[in-house]
Amino acid sequence: MVVSEVMLKWAMRLYPPLFLQRIWVVNIDKGFKGVHVKIKKSFLNKNYNNSIFGGTIFSAADPFYPVLFHQLLSRKGYKLKVWSKSSSIHYLKPGSSDLYFKISLTDDEIDNAELILNTTGKYMAHHPIDIYNKDGEICVSVMNEVYLRNLNFTDTSL
Repeated sequence: MVVSEVMLKWAMRLYPPLFLQRIWVVNIDKGFKGVHVKIKKSFLNKNYNNSIFGGTIFSAADPFYPVLFHQLLSRKGYKLKVWSKSSSIHYLKPGSSDLYFKISLTDDEIDNAELILNTTGKYMAHHPIDIYNKDGEICVSVMNEVYLRNLNFTDTSL
């Protein structure tokens, strides 16, 4: 479904799996080229060590690259299947305060995805996410592999 940046922001804010874990979409950039996310530390997502539960952090990092690619490329006429194919996560220090991250898609990344979708029909690439605490220290590093399939692609090389 193609929606506006504001509509998607509010849909993601109120989506129960994110909302109940206190994952808050602060802003979605114009043209769906980026998103800024806050993970609010609360009693709903604190672990035994009084830091943010790792599953909450992982849940926050999971959906945004696929969603941005889908919204951006759907506007360009692509019919797509999109998901996070795999992820790796490295917890560098406890999330003892609210956490923040910003991801962005560059014009080169978008152009590369379109080129691959138009020539092979499938795009797979790893995209990094660094998650920071309130002091600007990296607490978590995530590598998210995004999978896109162009449903309109037909292989003409056969």
